[in-house]
Amino acid sequence: MTDPDAKANLVRYLREARESLLGKLDGLSEYDMRRPLVPTGTNLLGLVKHVAVVTAAYFGEVFDRPFPRPLLSLTEGAEPNADMWAGDNVHEADEAWWAAYRDRLEATARSFA
Repeated sequence: MTDPDAKANLVRYLREARESLLGKLDGLSEYDMRRPLVPTGTNLLGLVKHVAVVTAAYFGEVFDRPFPRPLLSLTEGAEPNADMWAGDNVHEADEAWWAAYRDRLEATARSFA
């Protein structure tokens, strides 16, 4: 037996989870978005970056709709959790990065249409 609303429930859950995570950044300064909150160096902007990278990779592969350029390119030998933080030398907070992030969210939503 399948739930006829399963797709709608998944889309709603993903949207609400992303909105909740992005809401944590509302009103924060650049410093506070990047400030490490745990010993691993993870910060709020890093969590958003991680969700964006995983969403793009997973749904791009599952629906055979890979994105033309990655949101993140890690060099060989990078730290295993390098997608979980955003340091001073990373520019995720700029408009181009956020535009690419929004494009991926919209493409993901279209995949479920």
